[in-house]
Amino acid sequence: MTPDVKAFFDEATNTVSYVVRAPEGRTCAIIDSVLDYDQAAGRTDTTSADKIIDWVQAEGLTCAWILESHVHADHLSAAPYLQERLGGKIGIGSHITVVQNTFGKVFNEGTAFQRDGSQFDALFEDGDSFHIGQMRADVMHTPGHTPACLTYVIGDAAFVGDTLFMPDFGTARCDFPGGSAEDLYASIQKILSLPDETRIFVGHDYKAPGRDEFAWETTVGEQKALNVHIGEGRPLEEFVSMRQARDAKLGMPRLILPSLQTNMRAGHMPEPEDNGQRYFKVPINGL
Repeated sequence: MTPDVKAFFDEATNTVSYVVRAPEGRTCAIIDSVLDYDQAAGRTDTTSADKIIDWVQAEGLTCAWILESHVHADHLSAAPYLQERLGGKIGIGSHITVVQNTFGKVFNEGTAFQRDGSQFDALFEDGDSFHIGQMRADVMHTPGHTPACLTYVIGDAAFVGDTLFMPDFGTARCDFPGGSAEDLYASIQKILSLPDETRIFVGHDYKAPGRDEFAWETTVGEQKALNVHIGEGRPLEEFVSMRQARDAKLGMPRLILPSLQTNMRAGHMPEPEDNGQRYFKVPINGL
């Protein structure tokens, strides 16, 4: 099966969202959507999500799934808005509970915040499968960037989230709470065990130096041969040393605080306070 994949690139967050369906199929899944957020004004906007909605409706598709590859730290998810407009179930990895426990403490969420993943409609385990119409999708647990990262393998396409980037840009950072360079290395090996011709769709692109255009599709074979961090059989110890040194120099993503508070709730904002207003918290020196 070679599914049809439509990409939507959000340049403000360098995020790629995908709509995937079987060839000529009428049922689709949406992967890693974006809710636009103006941090200075504290305002959300649905322009990016509306582009997806307009395309799905123009194609006459039914949305079965709204999938998250992980709890994103660089953009807010539009999953609830898409679900309201298009239907479908919201799915993420079962290890979301680890992320909720970690950041529930960071943001002092108290007992009202459920840490059991119940905000999502489906929690996937490694090895699970589900269907997008008649098309089967398989789930791989690929932690390292976060504890809850998943890769969705749909036919000859693998949607890897932030685990891998384009070969000329490398791999994901591992310095967030619960991240692990050792785990990331093992997860990448799982992905690279797929057939060489498997298409890999990455969750972000930042245009590596020397490349003029944004890109988001590569293959397992290209990653094995050309990835600047992991290619040509780079050994574990060398990768971990490189990854840890690189991560130590990285700043926090611009939208990490609102993103985490939203995305650990399946894209829902924090509950309103007694004045009816919703707020994001900023833990001083908390990350």
